[in-house]
This record gives sequence, C-alpha cells and structure tokens, in this order.
Amino acid sequence: MFGDRVPADVGIVVHEGNATCQGVVITAQNCHHSGMTLTDDSTATGMDQSESPHGTRTVMRTCPLCEATCGLEITMRGDEVMRIRGDRLDVFSQGFICPKGSTIKQLDADPDRIRVPMIREGEVWREVSWKEAFDEIDRRLRLVHDAHGRDAVGAYVGNPNAHNLDALLYNGAFLKALRTKNVFSASTVDQMPKQVSAGLMFGTVLSIPVADIDRTDHLMLFGANPYESNGSLMTAPDFPGRLEALRARGGRVVVVDPRRTKTADHADEHIPIRPGTDAWLLLAMAAVLVEDGLVDLGRMAPWVNGMDELRSLLATVDLASASRWCSVPTATIKRLAYELAAAPRAAVYGRIGTCLQEHGTVASWLVDVLNILTANLDEPGGAMFTSPATGSANMRGKGGKGRGVKFGRWTSRVKAHPEVYGEFPVVTLAEEITTPGDGQIRALFTVAGNPVLSTPGGTKLANALDTLELMVSVDIYLNETSRHAHVLLPGSRVLSRSHYDVALYQLAVRNVANWSAPVVELAEGELAEWEILLRLTAIAQGLGADVDVVSLDTVELRAQVDVSVGADGSLVQGRDGDELMAMLGDVPGPDRRLDLSLRTGPYGDGFGTRPDGLSLAVLAAHPHGIDLGPLQPRIPDVLRTPSAMIELAPTTLVEHATAMMSRHVPDVTPMVLVGRRDLRSNNSWMHNLEVLVKGRERCTLHVHPDDARDLGARNGQQIRVRTTEGSVVAPMEMSDTMMRGVVSLPHGWGHAVQGTRQNVAKRYAGVNTNVLFGTDLVDPLSGNAVLNGVTVELELVTDPVL
Repeated sequence: MFGDRVPADVGIVVHEGNATCQGVVITAQNCHHSGMTLTDDSTATGMDQSESPHGTRTVMRTCPLCEATCGLEITMRGDEVMRIRGDRLDVFSQGFICPKGSTIKQLDADPDRIRVPMIREGEVWREVSWKEAFDEIDRRLRLVHDAHGRDAVGAYVGNPNAHNLDALLYNGAFLKALRTKNVFSASTVDQMPKQVSAGLMFGTVLSIPVADIDRTDHLMLFGANPYESNGSLMTAPDFPGRLEALRARGGRVVVVDPRRTKTADHADEHIPIRPGTDAWLLLAMAAVLVEDGLVDLGRMAPWVNGMDELRSLLATVDLASASRWCSVPTATIKRLAYELAAAPRAAVYGRIGTCLQEHGTVASWLVDVLNILTANLDEPGGAMFTSPATGSANMRGKGGKGRGVKFGRWTSRVKAHPEVYGEFPVVTLAEEITTPGDGQIRALFTVAGNPVLSTPGGTKLANALDTLELMVSVDIYLNETSRHAHVLLPGSRVLSRSHYDVALYQLAVRNVANWSAPVVELAEGELAEWEILLRLTAIAQGLGADVDVVSLDTVELRAQVDVSVGADGSLVQGRDGDELMAMLGDVPGPDRRLDLSLRTGPYGDGFGTRPDGLSLAVLAAHPHGIDLGPLQPRIPDVLRTPSAMIELAPTTLVEHATAMMSRHVPDVTPMVLVGRRDLRSNNSWMHNLEVLVKGRERCTLHVHPDDARDLGARNGQQIRVRTTEGSVVAPMEMSDTMMRGVVSLPHGWGHAVQGTRQNVAKRYAGVNTNVLFGTDLVDPLSGNAVLNGVTVELELVTDPVL
C-alpha cells in the first residue's frame, strides 16, 4: 500500500480567530525567545475547529505510534477519520509519514478494541460499569495488602506508555502510590544498557547523546536499522531522508550489523559483525585511537575524568583476539578508527542490537567513549544533548554537578538482581510470582504491556499469572497477557487524548515542541486514561475507589507548583503558588501539568517573567509545531555527576570490560540468532490491523543460502529453531543479507493463543521468539535480557504435524 515514505499533499485547513484550550483564550502570537521559529500564526485545530462546507474538518496531530513523532494531517467528518496524510508544514517531520501513521483510523475503529471495563469470572468475561470495576480492584487489593504487605504487589509498564501523555504524566504517581519494590517495564528488554551507561558517565537516566545527523559528515551505526525502525533513543522523523541528505552533501554512513539491513543497503559501507560482539570491536577501535596517537579530547579535555584508567584498560586489548571475536579483520578495525578520527564532524550511534547482548552496557558505554576520544561529543555534527522544552533531570538545579546515579539500593527476592532506576529485570517477574516467601507477588498491575509475548520465559509467566490473587490490566486489547487479568480497564481512544512527546523530545535531533489537542470527545462510557491512572493511584494509597479525582489531581498539581516555586534557579522561584495555580486554570488532566513544565522549562514564559516565552497556549496556536533550533553544546551544565566531570571510565564498566576480554575465543562458532524489525510492525501491539499485516508473510526465519543448503532446506520449508529453553517452527526464507552462521526471526509475534480477542493477529499469528530465550541470561550491569547472539540449532521439519 505504501512505500517507505508517503508524501503529503498540500491542503492544510486553517481557521482564523481565537481558539479555546483548557479554558484559556488563545490568540495567535509570535514567539522569538531562544531561537524559536514559528511557521505560521494559525490557531489551534482541535475539537473546536469549524467545519468546511463539505462537513469535514482538518486537524493536525503528532503520530503516537513510534519514536519518529511525525506530524499528521487528519481529515475528520464528525468523529470519523476520513483521511490521514503527512503534515508538510510540521516543523520537524515536514510531511514524512510511514505506513503505521496512516492506521489510526483502523486502530480507532478496530472491532476487537476493548471499550468497556470487564471482570473475568473463571473463563467468562463480563462487562461492568467503571464503578464496579474500581470497587472490585479496591476490594481485592485491600485483601492482598492486609494478608501479604506492600511488596506483594507488582507492576509492569509497557512500551506504548512512552507515546501517551496521560501515562507519561500519571504513571509515576501510581507506581509511587503502590509503595512496592516490585516494579518492571519493557526497558529491560530494550534500552536499559544505554540508560545505565549514560547515567554513569553523565549523571542522569536520559543524558543520552544523540547523533547530530543533520550536520555530521560521518555516521557509524551499530545494531541500528532506522530505515525500518524510524530510529530509537534518537527522535528523527524521516531518518532515511536525513541519511540520504548526509550522503548527498558528501558525508559517509557506515553500518555495523550481522545483517545487511535496508539501512546497510543505503549506506556507504556495511561491516558484518558476529552477533553479541560489538563491545570487542568498539574496544579495539578505541585501542587503535590511543595506540596510534589519534586521541583528541578537544573542548571536552577539562571535563573528562578517568583518561588514565581508560588508557590502562585499552593497553590490554589484543587486536587479533578482538578481531577473532567479532569476525572483523584487524585492517578493517584500524581503518574504521582512522576514518572516524579523520572526519571533520562524526558521530557513533548504537541502538537495540548493541543493547540486547550479554555486554550491552559495556557496548553502550564504548559508543560514547569513541565520540569523546575523537572530539565529537557535545559538538555540532557530533553526539549532542537535546534541550527539551519541558526540561529534564539534567536541567534542574545548579548545572554541572549532581548526585549522579546509584544502583542496587535493593535487590530482587529470588535471584538478588540489583535494582536499576527503581525497577527489576522483567525476566525475574515469573519467579517472583511463583516462589513462596515474604514479598512474593500476589497482585500485579500491567499498563499497556504484553510481557507474556514480549519477554523471555513467556510460557512460565503465563502460568504464573494464573496463580495471582489479583491482576489488573489497563489495555485496549484482550491480549496474551491481559487475558489473565481479573479486571480489564480499557484505555481511551487515541484521538480523544491530547498529545505531547515528553519522553521522545528528550532525545530529539533538533529542539522542537508540538502539542496536539484532542480530536474527538470521549465516547459515552469512556474514561480518560489520566483519570483511570489517578483512580488507581487513590486505591493504592488507600483512599478508596470513590475519591474525587479532580480534587486529587489539583492537590498533586499544587505539589508540583510548590516544587517549582522552591527550586533554586527556577523561572518561578519565590512566586505565589496560588497565583500560578489560577493561571493554570481549573480544567483537570495532563494539559495543566504539561503547561507547568513548558512555562518553567528552558524556553518557558515563566508565567509572565518572559512574555515572549513558551506555554501551552503558544503551542496550541501553532499546530504545526515550534522549531526551537538545532542542538547546542551543553557541557558542563548538562552534567549531574558528583565529580562535575564526564566519567570516562566508571569503575564497574572497566571491571566488566576487563572480565570480558579475559575470555577465550571459542574454537567452534555456533549458529546464533538475532531479531529484526519491519517497517509495518511495532513490537506486539500493531498486529491486529489488517492493513499492516496483510500481504507477504513477515514472521519468517532468514537464513543465509549456504547455511540453508547445508541444512538441505528450500525456501518456504518449515524449520525448527531450538535452544536449551524451547523451540519454534517457522517457514524459512533464504536471504543473502544474512551473515553465515546467523539466522533471524522478528520479535513480537506468536498470537496463536486461546482466550484472546485479536482476530486479525490470530490469522497472522507467527511464532514467539521469546520462548527461545531463558530468564537467567542477562546483562549483569543493567538487568537487560540477552536476546541477540543466542546459540540455536536448526532442524528441517519433514512432518509439520510432528
């Protein structure tokens, strides 16, 4: 239906006059503070927009379905979506749209989407009122608390929460209200290694440098395939177009990956690498830089701590051994290091392929080590830090110094996994449910997550969930996980929520801000997700199911205002909290909280202190977004380490790298498995939309033709993939994009499960790769599951029945 990029047609409908946003009268205005560029002075295009003579209206919306944050132009007739196309006037995406962006209509109208609360009685689901659902949760949770204590409750937060303003602003209060150590999320099957390395080096969880792709001359990508993923931990709409522009201006793109991905096909060079060995290649490149006198710290020299320790580590690197580990010739390793050092402006970017391996945190650290050693950290065209409009942890308080990060403040009960950023590895969730003793999880809340399908040991977890005394899922689908819940609370329609990418704009390749108004009213019987989460918060606090959530929301907002008023260096330091509350209005929900963050953020109006600054009203008046300018150097102010320095060689990372290098290269190289992404797929939660899953089969096993011949298999034949943990059978697809000895299965499939209500997904079920992965193999520093480079055996299935 679509190519990789779908052009948008011109035809934006803009209406003049005033628009109302959360009770505030908004007029079009200019805003020139801190380099802000406004594309127009049009008013907000939300629910209040007048209709055309044809009975349609056009609204602007940021796509909430992946990290690219593309602008959408949506034509509505009443509450029905008529057409979706890219917003060419969007300041960030400029009309780019991928196939997922056009499917909000199908998602909104999906007949399988859960629309009313349900309670499970045995195997039967019964539709109930919101009151009955919350009363049942309150009753059951009190019983668990009384019998087993606070740590008998667990919570799992899934990937879609990162794209949901309600969840981003209200999940934190809910998790805090639970007062439990048993918190889990999709982070530990995804990006936790990068968050750990960033915290150790720079001081906060999201102090993650992103490649300044629009200005760089040389980009090295490790384990990243943005032509399919649209980018990750690096928000860059039209990532493919940006890469093409990089090459068109004479720059160079190098992709390091076991597969010749679509991104590699469009790069200047593809370097095949043995899965799970990126850390060896990165160490070897760093060693070449030091050994051959190519290190240049540039402007970072006064702010780097640990150079001597790093030199000592790199002096022990054996280039030949590293080459054997990663299957990259020593001459190539040296050339890559020299080219990186010689480039006028360069950046190294590592993503999920570097995170989902045994040494994921070490690899994530070494990506930034290379950026530092080549004078490319915090420099235009290098790896830089975003300055998000809502502020961030590395913008609060006095710049340049902070408390840093500390892990292992508590440990998991069964396997003693250390806590990382307040959560445990999700691979330990099942055993924390099934193992008796104090702190055994007896109640579980899942919010927009499907860990049975998306994490290792899913079968064990499914069995464990059936033993719980209470399980509550907030989800739009009855899926492989939520089918085990006692109470299912349906999330609201995407278009009934306002939208702002609080998390993703923290990692954007350009400083931008874009807010989307709700497009439709809540349907009869529908509850806003912020209210669902706030009511669960009240229940967790022991306030009961009938609490006045509007009053509770106001109380929590006032607490946030008081923090801002009392913070050193805040734009509103010392101001009257009552005055600020009055200026925020009396309409409850996430927009008041967002407005507070914007107005007290780095570009904010400070509630009148800087009249030309940013506020929600300004964003509402500019539905195509506001360009806040390119990334700017932020060191030393961005640092929040106790030393007030960049920690180049954190002790724990040096120790693990040393232990890694002490291992001998195996004599026999086994067959190993890697995952892959598809442009039309988004983990497990977009597979019930026919428009995205129809056509050629995507859940296939990619095998190099020579390996297929050794197996005696032909295209389309069924192959059993086996590990020590389990096996799956999938159709084989020969592909010369694969490195020999490496096979690939995509993540997020395996929908042939009884008890779900996802009819389309069942027809295109695929297989669940996570049954192949054990719960014991994790990156020890981050707790992230190891999902790449796992040893497998292949067997031709001659009788599929067996």
